[in-house]
Parts: sequence; C-alpha cells; structure tokens
Amino acid sequence: MQQLSALDTFKVWAAASLPMALASWIIAPQLADSLGELGLIKALVLTLTIGLIWQFMMVAGLIFREQGTLRWSVMRDALWLRAPESPTTGRVGGRLWWVLLPMTVLFALQEAIPIPSPSQRDFGSVLESPSGEAWLSGSWGWFAVLLALVVFNTVLGEELLFRGYLLPRLEGRFGKRAWFVNGVAFAAYHLHTPWVIPTALLDSLALSYPSQRYRSAWLGIIVHSVQSGIIMIGVLLLVLG
Repeated sequence: MQQLSALDTFKVWAAASLPMALASWIIAPQLADSLGELGLIKALVLTLTIGLIWQFMMVAGLIFREQGTLRWSVMRDALWLRAPESPTTGRVGGRLWWVLLPMTVLFALQEAIPIPSPSQRDFGSVLESPSGEAWLSGSWGWFAVLLALVVFNTVLGEELLFRGYLLPRLEGRFGKRAWFVNGVAFAAYHLHTPWVIPTALLDSLALSYPSQRYRSAWLGIIVHSVQSGIIMIGVLLLVLG
C-alpha cells in the first residue's frame, strides 16, 4: 500500500478541509438571505453536503490513481473496508465486532461534553425550536438532503477519507502512533466548526485507535454513524409532523 509523505498528507488534508471552511464561513452566509427563515442553517446543510460529496469523489480519485481500478475487491483492502482483525491472534471478525460496544460508549461520552457553539449554527438547537419544526414538517425534500449529508459525513465522506484512506497510509511513517496523527488531522479538519475541535481530538481514542489496532475502517464508520442515525430519527419524526 502506498505510504504518504508529510507533504502529500497535508495536501489531502487541505483538499478536504479548506472547501468545508470556505462553504461554512463564506459561501453559506452569502446564500443565507435567499433561503428565508433559518437561511444560514439551510445554506450550511446544502454547502457542507456538497463538501462531503467532494471528499468521496476525492477518495475515489486517489484510490484510482494509486490502484488503477475501483473494483470492490481492491477498494476493500485499500480502504480497510474489512472485518476487524485481532493484532495478537490474527482472528478476523466474529467476537471482535463486540469492540463496537465500548467504542460507542466512549464516543457517546465524549460527544456529551458540553461545548458552547453559535446558536445560529447549532443544528440540534434548531431542531428543538418552533422554527425548526415548521421548517421540517412534511418536508421530504430537506429530509433527503439531510440524509445525504449524514451518509456522506459518516460513511462515504469524512470516515472513508480519514479512517479508510489516510490512516493506513500513515502507518509507514508513524507506525503505532499513526492513529494519534490521524486524530490530530481529523480534529484540525474541523475548521468549518472550530468549537468541536477539542472533542474531535478526543474522538481519535474512540475512532482512530481501534480502527488502526484492528485494521478496519468499518469500526470508525459504524460508531460515527450511530450518532447520525439518532439525529435522522429525530429529523424523521419532525418531517412526519
């Protein structure tokens, strides 16, 4: 598997991070006025979804350049999209999937740490407000956009890039510490939501470390997706009115 130099790692990080920052702080505020009430949140949802789709396209392009194909059998190994493997016995799958339980608990505890955030950009607060309820009630179009947002966030975008592409390619340079470097890069990536950077750094314990130890990006993808699944249940209830 190709290993990345420090410069190449920075290029990949920048190609993912800077468009998201641009979308959050420049493009979305420009679009907000044209989208009516809750315009900023709506603009953020649209622009960040595009940024996450770009990350998926970037990973596909990088794998094609590296491997010369996008066949699933090749991508599965190139992106660690395989069952967890014991670092001591070599056993694959089976009871090793139980590692998801402590990972999910640790991730949930870290996400529960209260962090002040701008109210206009706090999607959770918007969902709990009368305006948020009115916005989403019966709005299947926005439900589809939000579903795309979470899928490209925790399955096809962030996780695929950081735990699937970058983490395996940092091992050659950083060895067993690759998970920590990956976690720092993941935290710094959140220029579009800088208030979450401290907890995003802690997330490396719940996402990057197990993904490297068991050589499976599915662990990070699944744990990160639990949060998205809970959010989408709340969104669905609002859409149903």
